[in-house]
Amino acid sequence: MRRRGLLAAAGCWGLLREGHAQAAWPARPITLVVPFASGGIADITARTVAQAMARTLGQAIVVDNRPSAGSVVGSNAVARAAGDGYTLLLMSNANAVSPGLFRKLPFDVVKDFAPITTLGFFDLGIFVAGDSRFRTLKDVLASAKAQPGRITIGSISAGSTQHLSAELFKAKAGIDVLIVPYKGTPAVLTALRAGEIDVAFEILGPMLPQAAAKVVRLLAVTSDRRYAGLPDVPTVIEAGVPGYAVASWNALAAPAATPPAVIERLNRAAAEALARPDVQQRLQELGVRVQAGSPKQLASLLASEIRRWGEVIRVAKIEPE
Repeated sequence: MRRRGLLAAAGCWGLLREGHAQAAWPARPITLVVPFASGGIADITARTVAQAMARTLGQAIVVDNRPSAGSVVGSNAVARAAGDGYTLLLMSNANAVSPGLFRKLPFDVVKDFAPITTLGFFDLGIFVAGDSRFRTLKDVLASAKAQPGRITIGSISAGSTQHLSAELFKAKAGIDVLIVPYKGTPAVLTALRAGEIDVAFEILGPMLPQAAAKVVRLLAVTSDRRYAGLPDVPTVIEAGVPGYAVASWNALAAPAATPPAVIERLNRAAAEALARPDVQQRLQELGVRVQAGSPKQLASLLASEIRRWGEVIRVAKIEPE
């Protein structure tokens, strides 16, 4: 009897210690690894949400920018980090694309991360120069079908979301066009204005000032719904390409070994942050549709995006590095 009592007491003490350890988290600042350069949509989204989450959690969240192709460097750092809740990853559709672009990754995108929540989705736009002869996306499609191989579409680097979105558009529309990758958005914009390319695929938010100044014109948005800020601009589906819908996204993830209780608390903190009016306003200014979700929903999104972009890469005959 005495031995059973001692074992029961020890068990209770262990539970108390475990509960205290979980309750004490976070006891120090958290690092959020952002696999993109500072100043872009991903970076601003991360910093905006992190600041709001820090208020809820009572600890600072420090953004660590580690840009690289396919988000590999930053993602690998998080995959190898301790699963203690103090290292997080700003996950994105770049993580879904990378398995198709690289022959071998130093981590498993599905197995080595614990999904937390989506943060938001943002559209791409299909743009032409302000003085382009194309008035609608249907005009572009008609010209591409009448003159195969003549229409040129610009995007940033091969394998980027913009580039793959253009490849998917080409496949879904059943047209023969030349897709030209550039080093960055400024180069794409310069080429579009100079008439070197007919059309450009680019993230919507950064291009809106150019559209407002009538330097470029937005023909369509790539998601399955119209952009709230420009309700008169159709989607690609509405413009005549059935089944085409693309939206870029950002999310939070942690190392796979992170305790479920910590994941749950991070999920709640992120949801509270995204519900704040000031956070919603800031992200809407970037063209981001705020959307929190469950870890299960993020896991499902990641798996479906890996399948979809892997197929696009295969059809486009892009050789993995």
